[in-house]
Amino acid sequence: MIPIHCSLGDAARTETGELLQEALVDLVDLSMLGKQAHWTVVGPRFRTLHLQLDEIVDAARRHADAVAERASALGVAPDARAVRVAAQSGIPQLPPGWLTDDTVVSHFADAYVKVIDRMRDRIDRAGRLDPVTQDLLIQVTADLEKQSWMFQAEQSRTEKR
Repeated sequence: MIPIHCSLGDAARTETGELLQEALVDLVDLSMLGKQAHWTVVGPRFRTLHLQLDEIVDAARRHADAVAERASALGVAPDARAVRVAAQSGIPQLPPGWLTDDTVVSHFADAYVKVIDRMRDRIDRAGRLDPVTQDLLIQVTADLEKQSWMFQAEQSRTEKR
């Protein structure tokens, strides 16, 4: 039973819901990885990264909420349970323990590239199904690209040392 009616046909609703679910998993995992790094980063750039990681966690959580609410509006139940996120995330995981500032910068520069590539694929697929969902994914991706740029710029500084 689907308690919410939407104007998309069943097939478009199902496929759009899958795109949103994939995006939700990436965003929830990105927020959890950001918080893990926030707690364990060490090094000369600790304070800067500590604050930057809080910003990415807040942004990822805000976007995850918007994506989940879009799925709900379409009559698709979002699933961000830890078991689902762990099973479906494509984001490279952090190693356990303390993380040097260089490791954190490098990890997130790489993670953002991977997430953005998948989001751009979802944007293309959503364009054939639902322009409202496509617009949401475009907005999310624009913000992810801004965060990616910041980590890449920091990575460039790191590599010059």
